[in-house]
Amino acid sequence: MSHPALKKLWIGGQAVDGETHIAPLLSINPATGAVNHEVAAAGAVLADVAVRNADDAARSKSWRQMLPPQRAAILSRMADGMERRSEELAQLQMLENGKVWRECQVQVKSAAATFRYYAGVCETTGSEVTPARGDYLSMSVYEPYGVVAAITPWNSPMTMEAQKVAPALAAGNAVVLKPSEITPSTALVLAEIATQAGLPAGILNVLPGTGAQVGAALVEHPKVRMVSFTGGTESGRRIAETAARKLMPVALELGGKSPHIVFNDAPVDAAVAALAGGIFEGSGQSCVAGSRAFVQRGVYDEVVAKLVATARALKVDLPDAAGAEMGPLATFAHRDKVASMVDAARLAGADILAGGHRPDAAHLAAGAYYLPTVVAGITNQAAIAQQEIFGPVLCVIPFDDEADLIAQANDTAFGLASGVWTRDYQRAWRVARALEAGTVWINTYKQLSISTPFGGFKDSGIGREKGINGMRLYQQPKGVYFGMAALS
Repeated sequence: MSHPALKKLWIGGQAVDGETHIAPLLSINPATGAVNHEVAAAGAVLADVAVRNADDAARSKSWRQMLPPQRAAILSRMADGMERRSEELAQLQMLENGKVWRECQVQVKSAAATFRYYAGVCETTGSEVTPARGDYLSMSVYEPYGVVAAITPWNSPMTMEAQKVAPALAAGNAVVLKPSEITPSTALVLAEIATQAGLPAGILNVLPGTGAQVGAALVEHPKVRMVSFTGGTESGRRIAETAARKLMPVALELGGKSPHIVFNDAPVDAAVAALAGGIFEGSGQSCVAGSRAFVQRGVYDEVVAKLVATARALKVDLPDAAGAEMGPLATFAHRDKVASMVDAARLAGADILAGGHRPDAAHLAAGAYYLPTVVAGITNQAAIAQQEIFGPVLCVIPFDDEADLIAQANDTAFGLASGVWTRDYQRAWRVARALEAGTVWINTYKQLSISTPFGGFKDSGIGREKGINGMRLYQQPKGVYFGMAALS
């Protein structure tokens, strides 16, 4: 795809050249290995330029004093622009991370809906008058932090960019967005759409580049007053360490190893379909992927047999092929990492019941493909059951009773999501409350709503995105008091 804006960075409302001493990024199509295009890369120098530009814009009267309905109107126009260019955005995402075409289209629509949702939140959410305890009137108002650095991953760039940028702008901040170096292009188009929608120059800046070259510079910058990051747990720890030194708030949405639970009384066919969708959709490259399937012994054999059949029947193909259900992984290096983890499990004695290797089809040989994989014959202590694989690999583990299930499901460093399949609503409630996870799905999986708070327990993160409080995440409360005693 030829697009002049993709060869530039976006600072101060316009496309600018990258840093001359930093090689441009190569946008690679993981389905074929072909180069899509080059993207300019930033480093510490342009990070400083962008942050200072954003700080000036955030302090300007035109932005700080903009009324909520005016800010909301800009967000709505951004949603309009995304919808007008939905085919372009979906294609860019598909070419860079290999998601199947249908899923890319759905994610662009979701991203536009996120901007529309936060337009509504921006316009309708008010401050509060707080109960007085004396002769005064007290209230809480909410102020933006100023400059927010938003760092997004490669697995779902459109939805992640919207999930951070929309509420941060609604809250009145300026944003410096660092997309993943693997999927930088949709963010650049988003910046162009924002400018066309009337967003003041400097309020949204986009800096493609590596975490080491530009991400670290943004997190360290003294004028960046809040960081929102979605990605790996170890990177999140480093960001948190820097934030602690700066006394800067962070929102961290990190890894997961989510338990997906099937009790004996579950509707088996519906549960199997959800188990497969929860791990194989998007090639398993989802933080909430249900990567550990805990199945009660009474239905274990039936569920495993149907899972294996489902995995083998999934159509793995080019992302835009008719009927494609799973495309490649996002990069060749990541595909090889996933393969090495499955190979290690095999050597350790695991049973690979489906997949466990690349597809044999000749037309897929040049891409970063890996077959839907079902692993059994392991315990919850196996490395493959404890480590986040971030690929289409499902570990199936039996359990005996509710107490056994809770102990195993919670025996992980992560706590992002979980799923429960049972016809017993009382059991569903007990298990949902006992699971150490930020989201619990009951008789469904991966149902996501921008209006419902989302985040993780334990090593899966800090803070909650989405919902009305998703805008408050990017604001700091201020108490204001009016003395009501008569002035002499």
